[in-house]
Amino acid sequence: MEEEVDKHQQSKDSVFFRDGKKRIDFVLSYVDDRDGERKQERRREYEANLQKAGLELETEDKSESDDRKTYFVKIHAPWEVLATYADVLKIKVPFKENDIPVHQDIPMDWLFTPFRLPDHIMNPEPDYFTSPFNKGKIDFFLIDDKETFFPPSVRNRIVYYILARCPYHKTDREDKKGIKRLLNNGTYGSAFPLHDSRYWKPSRDSNSESERFNLYTHWAQFFSFFKEQPLNLIRKYYGEKIGIYFAWLGFYTEMLFFAAVVGLICFLYGLFTFDDNVWSKEICSEEIGGNIIMCPLCDKKCGYWKLNSTCNSSWQSHMFDNVGTVFFAIFMGIWVTLFLEFWKRRQARLEYEWDLVDFEEEQQQLQLRPEYETKCTSRRLNRVTQEMEPYLPVTSQCARTFLSGATVIFWISLIIACIIGVIAYRLAVYAAFASIMKDSPTNNIHMVGSLITPQLATSVTASCINFVIIMILNLMYERVAIWITDLEIPKTHLEYENKLTVKMFLFQFVNYYSSCFYVAFFKGKFVGRPGDYIYMFGWSKLRNEECDPGGCLIELTTQLVIVMSGKQVWGNVQEALVPWVMNRWGSRKARSHPESRYSRWEQDHDLQNFGHLGLFYEYLEMVIQFGFITLFVASFPLAPLLALLNNIIEVRVDAWKFTTQFRRPVASKAHSIGAWQEILNGVAVLSVVTNAFIVAFTSDMIPRLVYMYAYSNDLSMKGYINNSLSVFNISGFSKDNRPEDGESPEWFNSSVITTCRYRDYRYPSGHEKEYSHTMQFWHILAAKLAFIIIMEHVAFMVKFFVAWMIPDVPAEVKARIKRERYLIQEYLHNYEVEKLKIQLSQRNDDCCCTPMIYPDISRHVVLSECL
Repeated sequence: MEEEVDKHQQSKDSVFFRDGKKRIDFVLSYVDDRDGERKQERRREYEANLQKAGLELETEDKSESDDRKTYFVKIHAPWEVLATYADVLKIKVPFKENDIPVHQDIPMDWLFTPFRLPDHIMNPEPDYFTSPFNKGKIDFFLIDDKETFFPPSVRNRIVYYILARCPYHKTDREDKKGIKRLLNNGTYGSAFPLHDSRYWKPSRDSNSESERFNLYTHWAQFFSFFKEQPLNLIRKYYGEKIGIYFAWLGFYTEMLFFAAVVGLICFLYGLFTFDDNVWSKEICSEEIGGNIIMCPLCDKKCGYWKLNSTCNSSWQSHMFDNVGTVFFAIFMGIWVTLFLEFWKRRQARLEYEWDLVDFEEEQQQLQLRPEYETKCTSRRLNRVTQEMEPYLPVTSQCARTFLSGATVIFWISLIIACIIGVIAYRLAVYAAFASIMKDSPTNNIHMVGSLITPQLATSVTASCINFVIIMILNLMYERVAIWITDLEIPKTHLEYENKLTVKMFLFQFVNYYSSCFYVAFFKGKFVGRPGDYIYMFGWSKLRNEECDPGGCLIELTTQLVIVMSGKQVWGNVQEALVPWVMNRWGSRKARSHPESRYSRWEQDHDLQNFGHLGLFYEYLEMVIQFGFITLFVASFPLAPLLALLNNIIEVRVDAWKFTTQFRRPVASKAHSIGAWQEILNGVAVLSVVTNAFIVAFTSDMIPRLVYMYAYSNDLSMKGYINNSLSVFNISGFSKDNRPEDGESPEWFNSSVITTCRYRDYRYPSGHEKEYSHTMQFWHILAAKLAFIIIMEHVAFMVKFFVAWMIPDVPAEVKARIKRERYLIQEYLHNYEVEKLKIQLSQRNDDCCCTPMIYPDISRHVVLSECL
């Protein structure tokens, strides 16, 4: 009964043991099963081993929990344990306040005042010189209070390191260990560090920092979207790995602003130059477009049609297919380079400010994954440490890698099969739409009826079906990718993340971009000619698609808008709505309890768990978006603007999720965005190539320029449409190609109209080179290839020149790093000299006690001192 009274007296936001002094660094929860004797035995041994390692435990009985079923084990790490493992993990701690002057004179600084946050939020603690913690030199560091010297993020990181390596069952063959394994087998239900307060109001406890409340107030609310991010506070609360993610996302969003402005200008240029669009005027005019009879676009079910029926699509196409498109494609090639180079500089500055300069990720990740240690029963001698360590035999490793590769290839083949299915749908349904719309029944639809053509209807419905297939395959493959990565048994956490990153990105790349690649580079390129069409697979009755007379670029734009916008909207709804609904449902009973009955650990227990792959999915989402705005941006200059609007929301949605919907993640270090940096570099290089090919082969820009400068008499575009269409004699159609009776419109009279036109550059019927390509075709092809070579070389030269001009690490940061290292050596030298003086003075005083340079510190059991 005494415990219950204590709990009632405690604030529900208490992050301390019942004594109000010992801080809760971690919480384990479990439900005691009636038939769970083995689980009870595991828990008893595990918790006993934790206590042997120096941790202090306090258990909350199930009678005290809101559901009357859950036990909570609160864990506190005393100073001795923290000091021991801070030494093992080489955690950097302050030893002197930074006295290097910072010169940041920004011109017109007052303009940025509305975007700034209060200084105590942006810089929650002073800037210190730091050095790896050494348990033997306690008095070297700035230790005012041992209880608060290590911040909560460092404390929970140390405790998790112990939990991940503490054994719970020892046998002659192996030691079973690790909290992750206990969570997987149901011994414990959850394991998490605590938030320091409720998010909507600060903690009543004066010893609690209420950093969660500050993050919610100044960062996670949507109305703060125009404010800078409190990166130092994010790093202090969540750790460097999450801090780096938000720094990268914020920087990417800032750089998108410039791309969005230029893209909007290019779009407006296309909008305001309608009057100069001679070829669209020719298509729309009754005299030219109304008198040009086009060949059927499909077999039997499609009739002859007049060119002016595509008037609207030609005007729409001009908004994206103009001279501004070429300029924007080149600009984006340079923008990508600037983005990646300036990010390297920003990252280098963060490495310095967050004490990650000497952080050896390789050393940090040499810690073996607990799963690797338990699944690898073979042992061999490590030549470096001279200790026996687990290893995976080569035969087993090869077999697992082969199975993993075969699985990835199978799933990528499945995507390609789905894309081929969508293409077959496009070919089959186009004929149906053309037959239905031949009498223009869509004109009855209010507002948009006149804009709907068979091409548009086919493209939109196919894009929507493709998007649904993408989402379904995506959900299925996520589980498969994790399963096959687990099957490979990666040795370290870094290796695990890199393997999963490659698999997921490769799959997502094919999944999201394959349909866009089809429209951009295959549709309309292999159609043959009237009388000699090319069919899908050669033997099927599905004739390959032709491009609209306005070009295929507008269809690529449609595909890009639907897939990109659909993914972004679905992603934001899913990210925000799913955790919120699940949390509301999970805490429905507890919310009605009085404040004293709903403790801090119960509140956090009811939140969603932030898994070790949580950040992985955030990066993946943004990198896929990065691909959309770079690989196909020549077809849609507004893509960066859509991405910018999405990311402004994304930053605040992610912040809101982290502060309100998820348990506090275990803090972890990272000095970069990892493997994603190389993926971004690869996408950047590929984007130059894809945009050059889009402008050359998907856009009609090159054929127009060739006509104007080589074939037009007065350097104008008059007559371009007539020049770009070849003539076919209708009598040359076979029975399989000729439209069925009743499919052609009423105005068509076969006795009067003997020819039809099609998009190509071929000699007419009766010519000695009948239906073979004209010289203009080869001139245009040469111009396209020349453009690709010139654009790629110019873009790559600028790219490498900019990369060479901009150093990865700012000169100021290099100087500060050297200065700090020098001062650290100087202070360490002075410290050792002072210690030696004290030792010598003790000897001179004939002290009978044994002189000690370092204070005597008792030892606890250290689970792993060798990284």
